[in-house]
Amino acid sequence: MESVDFHVDVDASGKKPKRFVFVLLPRFTLLSFAGAIDSLRIANRVAGRPLYDWRIIGENGDEVSCSAGPAFRLDGDLEELNREDTVLVCGGLDIQSASTKKILNWLRREARRGATIGGLCTAAYTLAKAGLLDGKRATTHWENQDSFFEEFEEVTLTKSVFVVDGNRMTTAGGASSVDLMLKIIADDHGEELANAVADQQIYSSIRTDQDTQRLSVPTRIGVRHPKLSAVIQKMEANIEDPISPATLAKEVGMSTRQLERLFRRYMSRSPKRYYMELRLQKARNLLMQTDMSVINVALACGFASPSHFSKCYRAHYETTPYRERGSHAARAPL
Repeated sequence: MESVDFHVDVDASGKKPKRFVFVLLPRFTLLSFAGAIDSLRIANRVAGRPLYDWRIIGENGDEVSCSAGPAFRLDGDLEELNREDTVLVCGGLDIQSASTKKILNWLRREARRGATIGGLCTAAYTLAKAGLLDGKRATTHWENQDSFFEEFEEVTLTKSVFVVDGNRMTTAGGASSVDLMLKIIADDHGEELANAVADQQIYSSIRTDQDTQRLSVPTRIGVRHPKLSAVIQKMEANIEDPISPATLAKEVGMSTRQLERLFRRYMSRSPKRYYMELRLQKARNLLMQTDMSVINVALACGFASPSHFSKCYRAHYETTPYRERGSHAARAPL
């Protein structure tokens, strides 16, 4: 990278750098961690002085591997921190097994001491499991939202790219950790420095906590048809209590026949089939990510009976819900 000729005047009061403590959980998402820590590094470089420093720790204090495979050497174990530290827990795959009793107890202890604590990517689960998000707003990766919603009713789950609620922070994963760090940098030292950091990252659109994490329905399906998008949004919002195709058609001012033709043309399947696939996808997420019984998963996804659910699941995934859960448990790391 070329040397930076842009310099931001910041507070030169001589304060100690603000310290971030990154807690790496097994199989953490590398992109979320890298985006966060590199934002701090670039802020120091652009400002021309150490505004931030950091420490990387984890359970047992040795090393931990990210979900992509490479292992990272840690600076230490789960140690007692300073009250002024900001803790960022980095999650990724198999977050349930990564959220060990030792991690949860350590987080509770640091929270009692007044620490600001955040969860990157799926680590919102870890914070919620420790009871640190009770009564607060939070977000997590969209793929984990269904299971999170079912398990943590006391947390107000949003679809934002990141959420800051008091001294708790959560992000949706991926590049959203950059958005959170740019907000922190702007709050600490002004938007001019945050914008300069974004420019160094070739980050041309800084998102706020008002931005949602998934692409819009038209962008996601590759079709810009307002009535089709409206119907799919209604389907996605009504998984537990499915709406009939006739009612969906009526609500967007179409006949059932017209709706059928619309789905056949753009989605290559009937509305009923598309809706079924959405429900089965949610069911698979719940089977993989929660301890909910198969019966409760079936009910949460709009199936009146476990036998009907099992039949539909097998037709789509070529395995039963029970075998799916068993095979996932066998693949999960110890």
